[in-house]
Formats: sequence, C-alpha cells, structure tokens
Amino acid sequence: MYNNEPLISVIMGAYNCENTIEKAIQSIQNQTYKNWEFIICDDCSSDNTYSIISKIAKEDNRIHVLHNNQNLQLAASLNKCLEQVKGEFVARMDADDESLPERFEKQIQFLCENNEYGCVGSSVIVYDNTGDKYIRTISENPDKSFLKKGVPCWHPTILVRREVYVQLQGYTASSETRRAEDMDFWFRFYKSGYVAHNLLEPLYRYHESIDDYKKRSISAGIQTAKVYLRGFKLLGFKKIDYLYALKPILTSFIPKSILHKFHNMHKSYL
Repeated sequence: MYNNEPLISVIMGAYNCENTIEKAIQSIQNQTYKNWEFIICDDCSSDNTYSIISKIAKEDNRIHVLHNNQNLQLAASLNKCLEQVKGEFVARMDADDESLPERFEKQIQFLCENNEYGCVGSSVIVYDNTGDKYIRTISENPDKSFLKKGVPCWHPTILVRREVYVQLQGYTASSETRRAEDMDFWFRFYKSGYVAHNLLEPLYRYHESIDDYKKRSISAGIQTAKVYLRGFKLLGFKKIDYLYALKPILTSFIPKSILHKFHNMHKSYL
C-alpha cells in the first residue's frame, strides 16, 4: 500500500488539552507521508481530552490510545508510548501544536539519505491565540557544544531513528528531570555519539503564550540547572562552562511579560 515506505511511529503525551488535541491529531492525519501510526498516552486528564482522543481513534485505526490511571508526567507517558512503537522512525508531537503537512515527508527523506544522523528537527512557526507570530530558527548542524546555549533541536519537531531511543532507554522519568526531560535526553544523545540536524524550513506550528513563561518558576529553574550540571559533567565540559547552568535560574527572576517580549524580538516575521 505504501510502496515499502518505512513506518513512522508518532508518540505524544496529552494532559488537559481538550481545546487543542483535535487539531494536533488532524495535523498528523493530514501528512503527505501516510505510512504512520500514532500512539497517544492520556496522562489522567480531568477534562474531555481522553474522550476526544478515543472518539477519533475509533474512526482511524492508525491511532492507538493509552491511559494513565494517575498523572505520571510527560517522560513516563512518552516511555509508555515507546513500549508500543513498531516503526523504524519515531516522531515527537505535542498536544497543543500542529505539524505542517510535509513534515514527515521531508524529514524521513533526509534521514534515509543521511545515515550519519540520529535525528532531524526543523524550524518552527510560533503562534498563539491571535495567529502566527514569527519563524523561530535553529542551528542547522548543532554539535554538543550547542548544549551550553540550549536545546540543539526543538524537541517536538524531531524525527528520531528508533535505535536511538532503544540505546538511550527512552526518557528519564524522574523528579530530578521533570520539565527538563528534553535536555536530559540531549546530553545522553551526544554522549552516545549521535549527531543531529535541523531542516531550516519551518515544518511545525509551536504554540507559545505568556502562560508558558509563567511555568518558569525559580524552583523549575534550579531543577533545570541541576540537569545542565549533570549533563556538562557527563560530556566532559570544562568547569568554566558550568556557569552556563546558571541561565535557567537567572531567567526565572526576569518578569514573565518582559521575557515573553524579549523572545518575540529579532525574529524572522511572517
């Protein structure tokens, strides 16, 4: 049916996202690349998220629904999804975002033609309730030193070879990595010798609002800084580089409205 095209397994954790989940799922259903399965883990939502996902899954047998009886957080939910994947490639997706139609087609073509890369991400179109705001780009070929600045790929945009997740044993589901499971993943990714690439074309719509910045509390900043410090040590960074770990703590003291406006400056506007 798909001319022997590789299967992509899409994984997503969902929690109290009844207003966005349907569009997120539809963006996968609208992909020009059709050979995919979609594994969604509802993390004990208290709204209608689980019923919406279940209804859509009944109409599309490529969508598989898991459900947590208690809230386990994102990393544990993604690991439950990973236990079910059948594809040669694994794509991330967030429940309040949208993948553009050609995302899978372009990303899987890149990985099939470039075996040296463990994963590929893309630039994103940042949007909020008023519409698309700007394009957020990222380094095309980030090496491990990029981790001093931040993530090497926008995490929900990535398409990863399944062997990478197997080697890394998925995400670290721990209170020590909560809200920084993506950074923990990247430190272990580079430690294992993998390299990443980003397509500069935006293939993903990323939802971001002032409410997202309000989640950057001081305690979350300290927790993230600890993940940085462990990661820098894991990769053998110089002690002077450890100062970069202070960034999430320092930014947590900046008023969220100012931080939001700053990140909206000097972007490639649509």
